[in-house]
Amino acid sequence: MRKPLLTLAVLALAAGTLGAPAAAAAKTSSHHKAKPAPRASRGAAGGQLDGGAVYVANPAKSSSTSASSAKPAADGGTTLATQQGTTGPSGPSGATGSSGTVSATGGASEPTGPTGSTGATGSTGATGTPTVAGSRARILASGLAAAPADAPAAVKQAIAAGNQLIGKPYVYGGGHLSFVSGGYDCSGTVSYALHGGGLLAAPLDSSALELWASPGAGAWITVYTNPAHAYVDIAGIRLDTSTAGDPGGKSGPRWRPLLTSAKGFFARHFPGL
Repeated sequence: MRKPLLTLAVLALAAGTLGAPAAAAAKTSSHHKAKPAPRASRGAAGGQLDGGAVYVANPAKSSSTSASSAKPAADGGTTLATQQGTTGPSGPSGATGSSGTVSATGGASEPTGPTGSTGATGSTGATGTPTVAGSRARILASGLAAAPADAPAAVKQAIAAGNQLIGKPYVYGGGHLSFVSGGYDCSGTVSYALHGGGLLAAPLDSSALELWASPGAGAWITVYTNPAHAYVDIAGIRLDTSTAGDPGGKSGPRWRPLLTSAKGFFARHFPGL
């Protein structure tokens, strides 16, 4: 009988030892309800999981987040700290802007305009004109005239202008539009000489010369004119285009001796000359 009693005692002791933890577990479960296991809920923008972990919405870096960076959350979950990437290198400096002031480029050069026509030739001064003593001019072998030394400057200048025409051809109407011409007629020749002496501003024909200056003969210069012809007597010699009284019978502007008669012509002179 003792052997069965001993066996029962051993069993009872074992049961008491094994039952204590079970009873303690049962007592604990009667006071605290077990929390359900957290479920993972993935939000589009990250945030608090329902009962689980707080996550960071950065899929590209989530795999690189180490376990050591996790922090315990207040509700028992886990907050994942965001891992900061390394700062990228600085970009190259931008090109320096151009200055606000822009120099204007020079425009295309225009072609040079045509050369203007040559102006009227001025009268030749007394200097350089041959002179002779006294008050009367002289016709030289060259066909030019020598001015008298005693004559006023206007007279010497008129003779010098007449010398410029010697050898020019006779051209009807020549010297009417301008004092510069390739040839001269009678009134054109007279007008040129008067202009050289500073006595006429614009060419006149023979009819217009009838009204020039003052009537009558002058002491130094006398214009003889009518509607058909004109010539001028300067200091005793004649500047004319007519062959009348010309020793060589040549036409065109030339110095010639005075005519014996001036019948049929009007005499005009510049006051004081």
